[in-house]
Amino acid sequence: MTGIVKKVLFFDLLKKMLLFDLLRGMLITLKTMFTHPVTRRYPKEKRDPFDGFRGRHAFVRDPETGTYRCVACTKCAAVCPPQCIHIEYSVDAETGRRILTKYEIDAFRCIFCGYCEEVCPVCAIVLTEFYEYAAFDRKTNYFDIESLLRNWDEFVAGYGDREYVNKFWKPEGIDLKRLPAKKRTITPIKLNKEVYSGAR
Repeated sequence: MTGIVKKVLFFDLLKKMLLFDLLRGMLITLKTMFTHPVTRRYPKEKRDPFDGFRGRHAFVRDPETGTYRCVACTKCAAVCPPQCIHIEYSVDAETGRRILTKYEIDAFRCIFCGYCEEVCPVCAIVLTEFYEYAAFDRKTNYFDIESLLRNWDEFVAGYGDREYVNKFWKPEGIDLKRLPAKKRTITPIKLNKEVYSGAR
């Protein structure tokens, strides 16, 4: 047993004398000198978010009507864990349909879980791929109906000519029969830039 201990002590002493740890560190430094840097020159170079990224909130602007899709069912407010969604509505006396009068999201309280976009029966609310929240005042991150629609317009402007579909509208592994009727038949949104630019 003492022989093993002596060997270990000898090798430790030899490592210290030959500056083994220092040389190993220098070797790592030398290797990283010739590797490509992982940093980006933000904000000139922006990172492309991964598929399913949950960023800034937005109301989907219906290409046909040019306005929001929300039917004021209040499911998003009910399911929201931090209770950051506040909704007010009135009821049309003739049709009995709900009319959205107030819709607010406090982005400071939001945990970006995506429950609101999953539970929405008409696919009205989405978490876009915008991740820049820096602002000079707190009011900027309190979203009302107009700012939510504006967020969608900004998102569409930078999205390109692709069709938009949100992966949370039809979650994988769920039987289509269990989804609301609107979600069963949802198709990718053709981003009509003229509609969105005219609505700003």
